Amino acid sequence: MTPPTPPLPFGRALCAMVTPFTPTGALDLDGAGRLADHLVTRGCDGLVLSGTTGESPTTTDAEKSALIAAVREAVGSRASIVAGVGTADTAHTAALAREAEKAGADGLLVVAPYYSRPPQDAVEAHFRTIADATDLPIALYDIPARTGTRIEPDTLLRLAEHPGIVAVKDCSYDFLAAQKILARTDLAYYAGCEEHILALYAVGGSGYISTVANAVPDHLRAVLDAFDAGDTALAADLQQRATPLIEAMMANGLPGTVTAKALLTTLNLPAGPVRPPLRPASPETTATLRSLHETLTTP
Repeated sequence: MTPPTPPLPFGRALCAMVTPFTPTGALDLDGAGRLADHLVTRGCDGLVLSGTTGESPTTTDAEKSALIAAVREAVGSRASIVAGVGTADTAHTAALAREAEKAGADGLLVVAPYYSRPPQDAVEAHFRTIADATDLPIALYDIPARTGTRIEPDTLLRLAEHPGIVAVKDCSYDFLAAQKILARTDLAYYAGCEEHILALYAVGGSGYISTVANAVPDHLRAVLDAFDAGDTALAADLQQRATPLIEAMMANGLPGTVTAKALLTTLNLPAGPVRPPLRPASPETTATLRSLHETLTTP
């Protein structure tokens, strides 16, 4: 029997887009629109704005809303826009959710509240409060390595009952838990770690939300397309060929924001500097990234 197709509230191939800045560090709305158009043209059917890759800790609430509006103008209805609104403060998160809805977002990405390390009943209450504050569908973001707080599987199972909570961006590195939740809920599961794109998709995941997609949107999309076409060998080959670039961008000790912006700059795409406390990649790192990108994208 053919398994049911998982829900796709935001598309399959989502890029966690960098937030372009001018050379002086101001928000570059024109650059954001051009980068968004490039990513959608190259295969992204969804864009996540103001996530970790989008440097949300160092952008203001007004900048976040302006970014949504600019990207919406650039891509129109060609792609979904998911706004990162998660903070360590429930009231602030709810306010950002309402502002994102006004600015034109299609959905919200809400990370577990960080630093304060609330217990699971408080984590659940936090997410329910946000889901009740807006009519937009919500993707929960489970990334305990950054937040210090896991969204435990039992908590996810309860939250799946809320009609406004429809998806998960999974960076838990707990593949067994992901499969258990996929089997017991209708949540759309998106790989948040690029090395898991094909593996999670093969067991019923909905696609990915990827930082690496800033640099190779078409290649990562091709992994999903090959699998959907029944060519699992090609899908595996494409996934494996991306591994060196994934490792260099996401596992070399630098935040993905830093490596993505370094690589985008070499490709003459809008990116600009990172905001402190982040610092730019070294020339040596940038050269390595460009070399790996050329190897991956050269026929």
